[in-house]
Amino acid sequence: MDDGWRGSVALVLASSTGGIGQHVASLARGLRAAGCEVLVCGPAATDELFEFSAAGSAFLPVEIPASPGASDAGAIRQLRTALASRPIDVVHAHGLRAGFVAGLARPGVPLVVTWHNAVLAKGLRGQASALLERIVARSAALTLGASDDLVARALAVGARNARLGAVAAPTLAPAKRSRAAVRAEFRLKPGTPLILSVGRLHPQKRYDLLIEASARWRELDPAPVVVVAGSGPSYMALAQLASERHAPFSLLGRRSDVPDLLAGADLAVITSDWEARQLFAQEALTAGVPLVATAVGGIPGLVDDAAMLIPPGDVDAVDAAVRQLLADPGLRADYAVRGPERAATWPDEAATVADVRAAYAEVTALP
Repeated sequence: MDDGWRGSVALVLASSTGGIGQHVASLARGLRAAGCEVLVCGPAATDELFEFSAAGSAFLPVEIPASPGASDAGAIRQLRTALASRPIDVVHAHGLRAGFVAGLARPGVPLVVTWHNAVLAKGLRGQASALLERIVARSAALTLGASDDLVARALAVGARNARLGAVAAPTLAPAKRSRAAVRAEFRLKPGTPLILSVGRLHPQKRYDLLIEASARWRELDPAPVVVVAGSGPSYMALAQLASERHAPFSLLGRRSDVPDLLAGADLAVITSDWEARQLFAQEALTAGVPLVATAVGGIPGLVDDAAMLIPPGDVDAVDAAVRQLLADPGLRADYAVRGPERAATWPDEAATVADVRAAYAEVTALP
């Protein structure tokens, strides 16, 4: 019999269209299945996207924007009202923005904050973000980091207690379309390689490097086609750059059929300046798609030797790695085997839920 923690938790998130929202949805499902009472608080758009209430969790809208601003006071009031609507034993915020608002709004109960992203901003914005880090670190009874460097950063800015927190990727659904059907969508001729990346269109992802590299690959025969699934603020700038470089590169927008896209892909590529437990890296390795990824943040510890790692910010490295894999079917086959083997070692959703329940038991036992 499971004798783990079974209290009432409020999961708090700010605006999200990707990994954080999926992680919170996974936790909500698992915690409810374990007998916990779960309230999710976040922007109304996150409930539409991640279906918290449709899946059975209580949801109250709290409009926490992705960036600080005058609306923060309203978000704090909204969250304070939401948390007062029912008994809550623990507040668990995800990301610095949610952690900041939760730290000011929560009733007298412990606060757990999971750090999912590093601060990359410079100048005045970077200074403001560093202040936010210190406030959030010192307000939390426990800080969980999605990667070792986030744990180290939290401790450096004053966290009382910080450790690595398991963040499992949701189970990858089986593809609904065949490889041939996916390739037909992009009108690929036989033998044309399809290169896939999935993520938010944001400067941190450095899709500009992938565009520059794909323009070079026009000289290959056959020239690979590169597609990126995701939405975000960099869409127009990336579309313009791809047009200027005449790159065989397409922005697909947000897609709900990533398993299908992986079934049709020959390679997966991640060019980010920083990532923690990158969701698409987990999906690619699970699907057995050879992966090229930058050796940043938590990626090396996540993939180990199951992906080809390259330095960040280096278009020549992206170019060389992809050319090497395209030219060597044996190497691609080797990575296709290593990926699922590595994925089998990662914590699954059940282990992640058990980890946070242990965290809640820890903080609620504190005086």
